[in-house]
Amino acid sequence: MTAKYLMALDQGTTSSRAVLFDLNGGFIASAGYEFPQIYPQPGWVEHDPEDILRTQTDAIRAVVKKAGIDPKEIAAIGITNQRETTLVWERTTGKCLYNAIVWQCRRTAEAVRKLCRDIGVVRAIRAKTGLIPDAYFSATKIRWLIDKLDIQQRVNDGEICFGTIDSFLCRQLLKEEPHVTDATNAGRTMLFNIEKQDWDEDLLRLFNIPRCSLPTVIDNAAMIGHLKDDILGVPVPVCAMAGDQHAALFGQGCLEKGLVKNTYGTGCFMLMNAGDTFDQPSEKLLTTLAWRLGGRPTYALEGSVFIGGAVVQWLRDEMHFIDTAAASEELALSVKDTGGVTLIPAFNGLGAPYWDMEARGTLTGITRGTGRAHIVRAALESIAFQSYDLYQAMCAHVKLSEGNRLLADGGACANKFLMQFQCDILGVPMMVPKTLEITALGVAKLAGLGIGVYSTPEETVFKQTESRVFTPSMDEKERQAHLNRWQKAMKAARYWSELQEA
Repeated sequence: MTAKYLMALDQGTTSSRAVLFDLNGGFIASAGYEFPQIYPQPGWVEHDPEDILRTQTDAIRAVVKKAGIDPKEIAAIGITNQRETTLVWERTTGKCLYNAIVWQCRRTAEAVRKLCRDIGVVRAIRAKTGLIPDAYFSATKIRWLIDKLDIQQRVNDGEICFGTIDSFLCRQLLKEEPHVTDATNAGRTMLFNIEKQDWDEDLLRLFNIPRCSLPTVIDNAAMIGHLKDDILGVPVPVCAMAGDQHAALFGQGCLEKGLVKNTYGTGCFMLMNAGDTFDQPSEKLLTTLAWRLGGRPTYALEGSVFIGGAVVQWLRDEMHFIDTAAASEELALSVKDTGGVTLIPAFNGLGAPYWDMEARGTLTGITRGTGRAHIVRAALESIAFQSYDLYQAMCAHVKLSEGNRLLADGGACANKFLMQFQCDILGVPMMVPKTLEITALGVAKLAGLGIGVYSTPEETVFKQTESRVFTPSMDEKERQAHLNRWQKAMKAARYWSELQEA
């Protein structure tokens, strides 16, 4: 039977999804299921591995049924995932020994603070990994799990495996049950030397994590294995893996140095293709791997916002201000502005360009006249302001030209109020593709490369004929007033860091 489709497994922070595309990048169908977030303590975030596996497997079956296709028509599958989230399992049984510790989790913040007291260690981590030491990354999560479960000897003996979500899904979904990860996910552990393209012995010793517990690192487009027969009835090849933000960069067709995209998901992640040379950015940004193909790395500059679309989920699930995420737009537009209210959603600290683990969520400017709509509008604006901060840090480093534009993707791009406000605050045009499934499309393209549907990355750049274009319409005085209000509120949010230090 002729292969007609590529499938992407998009395992995210709040849901597991499966998406089908034709070989020209055309969207066919998607299916997805949300799963619970677990908050054992303030600042701690976990996922049940069984929830992840169940929802991802269900999504695979559901999208095939929804599209009405024969699984034999699927040429290959690619896996993209929430990054840094860390799991531990027994090598022989695959049984997880603890919940997944989510990238947002701050339980290891104190360990990172101790680490940062040694400036030599900080510089070494920066020089080897391109990362700023933070509880965000996987290394301190792995160390915490070893200590919590008292399994150092079992780890040393090779009985225990650690991995990010991509590794976990390969172990659980593939017939071969490999212990592998791809270069982009490895690069987010704070253990991987992105210049030498290998686990770094100095960092492994620093965290006392044996190499044998970590997965083999492979290219982003390569034959990994085959889907277990009991999932779809046929062993579909799995030929690509990539962290979600790297997949989005590839999906946007940012193959040239200097192209920038911002993904509006649970967090916001801005990446710029930085070419094939490892370069240290400013203190405010990270250097990361964009992808590795044929053993050759391409690098990217990155800035990360921890709470992007998650602030809308907070409005819905914790505050009960809205019934659905989509309702936030209508409510925000029901008032002319926020009435002076500003929300800093530093629920898990602040990422780039602040890197402040102790900052906390702050709501300023409240009056007796403040209503639900004002707070909802302030929450949406906070997504745009945080992305503005990232963009300014990136522009300062790379000196982007006046005619630059931002490529946007992710679920929150469906919110037209947010996109226009973002465009106005940035002061540059924004391009939003008609298909918001850019992350899934990116890893589907990589799977096509891995199976040989495409011969070169350039063959995967499909023309976006129906992109939405947003152009700035806010006058400069109003724009600066918004930005001044944001910066004042940011100082209040960061006051918690001063209290911690005192």
